[in-house]
Parts: sequence; C-alpha cells; structure tokens
Amino acid sequence: MSSPLAVPVPFLLHYPGSSVDDIAVFCVAVLVAVTVSAESQGFAATFLGDRKTGGGKRFHFNCFLHLDPIGTLCFFIAGFGWARGVEIDASQFKHPRVYLVLSRLAGPMGNFMAASMAASVLALLGSLGYEDKTFSSLVVVNLMTAVYGCICIYPLPGWSVLSVLLPGFSRGETLARYGRIGGPFLLIAWFFLARMSGKDMVGAVLNPLIQSLAGFLAAPMNLLS
Repeated sequence: MSSPLAVPVPFLLHYPGSSVDDIAVFCVAVLVAVTVSAESQGFAATFLGDRKTGGGKRFHFNCFLHLDPIGTLCFFIAGFGWARGVEIDASQFKHPRVYLVLSRLAGPMGNFMAASMAASVLALLGSLGYEDKTFSSLVVVNLMTAVYGCICIYPLPGWSVLSVLLPGFSRGETLARYGRIGGPFLLIAWFFLARMSGKDMVGAVLNPLIQSLAGFLAAPMNLLS
C-alpha cells in the first residue's frame, strides 16, 4: 500500500528541480519545527524550576527569532536541523543533571507531538477526499527533527545526554570549544558530503525508523481513505 503522505520520507529539496510549492511547504514546516522545538524546551525548563531567564526570552512564539543560521542551512541540506539555543540555567533545577536532559529532550518530544497532530489533520482531510502537501510536510520535517535531534552531537538536544553521562569530559576546555564552534560545522559538512556522494550512513540507520514512524502516524489515514 502506498503512503498517503504527499511528500517523501525524508523530504529533501533538490537544486534545481523542486517546485515553488515544495519550497513553500518545506519552509513552513521548518518554521513550525524550530518553533515547536525551542518553545518545548523553554516550557519544560520553566516547568521544572528554571524561571530565572523566563518570559520573553523563551515564550515569544516568533518563529524567526528561533532560527539558527547553521541549523536552518542544515534543513535545506539534510532535511532536518535545529533551533537557536534555548538558555537553560541548570542550577535552578532540583535535580540539575536529570532535569537538564528532560528539558532538552522536550524539543524532540514536542516535534513528535506536532507530527502526530499534523497527521491527525491529514486523516480528517483524507476522509473528505483531500490530499494536503503542507500537513504531510509538517509530519515528515517534524519527525526528521525529532529523531535526528536525539543524536548526541552539539547543538542537537541529544547532546545533553552525553554531557550528563560524561560530566567531567563535558566541562573540558577542548570539548567546550568543539561544542560552540566545531559541532554545527561538523554536522553540516557530514550531511553535505553524504548528500553529494549518495552514501549517508546515518540516514541509512535513522531514515527507516522515520519512515516507520510516519507509517504509524499515517495508519488512521489508511483506514479512512
């Protein structure tokens, strides 16, 4: 049975070759994905006790203020990316190491929930006989952001897991320099070379998982179509 999603998994733009519609819906999905990721991390941190930076620095829902230049570029190269870093003061937490991980991983969880809600709308539209590329793009891009966001490389949310497992290593000067400068460029270089060569070892592992998740979320659409 073919997928009811109107875009492929992963959803990658081609240069040239992508239609104006593809570019438009992809950009909308990117703006939603970065906003959901950043706001989810900010909400979780505030809920768990970090209210020091609070307010407008986190909860402005302005998607453009959440865009990270390199993270946005990664979306257009690899189909996933990351939001601008959300300030979290772990010293405000009752259990700093655990709550920091929970706050960061709230980003991928928020993206998964956004994908689930978009799939629900698609199911409703499908029952009415409509095929919508915008909501299909929201499903795929949010799933890509959620799954790839769990990789333990800075500045992805999954980095927090490594920083907790190796607290001494994470405080080292070399690692800190790598995290702030090298991490984003390493990700960009890796996925750019992977796309140019057609050999993406990371995608070979993660993309089938994303396809399975997309199929799971799309299951109600199959029942209604």
